[in-house]
Amino acid sequence: MAHEQPGTRPSRFASIPPRVKATRAVGLTLAELLVVLLVVGVLLSLALPPFAAAADRAAVRSAVSELASTFAAARQLAIHQRTAVAVEIDTTAGAVRARAGGAVVLERGLRTAYSVRLSTTRDSMAYDARGLGIGAANLSVVARRGRSVETLFVSRLGRVRH
Repeated sequence: MAHEQPGTRPSRFASIPPRVKATRAVGLTLAELLVVLLVVGVLLSLALPPFAAAADRAAVRSAVSELASTFAAARQLAIHQRTAVAVEIDTTAGAVRARAGGAVVLERGLRTAYSVRLSTTRDSMAYDARGLGIGAANLSVVARRGRSVETLFVSRLGRVRH
């Protein structure tokens, strides 16, 4: 030890060469990545069905609510214009139309907006100038998507409930 000061002890680490730090690539191995993907897949498979069912319920409720507002608007239009207004339900296209004097005054595409299937007991209903239903029978419209089902009823008097 050539550079030692007189009266000092030599360091025991002086002869050890400086250590080279080992470098390791930061990241995941393929096995770790596969395990993580497997766990995420299992968790998603458990979580998705309730979310899909909730989405179906929300879509059916929204479609039935929109259907009810179409009937209410048609009834109000009949009273306001003092004329007959017909509400037609096209189950094939999944659409509802209100007609006054042969012209379409309101149309809503429920299948395109909510992906619901419609089925009915009758294909149309009309309101007279007083807002009362014309015809001898009640009307029910069923909206379905997935396992979710909701029914809208229109009475002979033109009242809507769901």
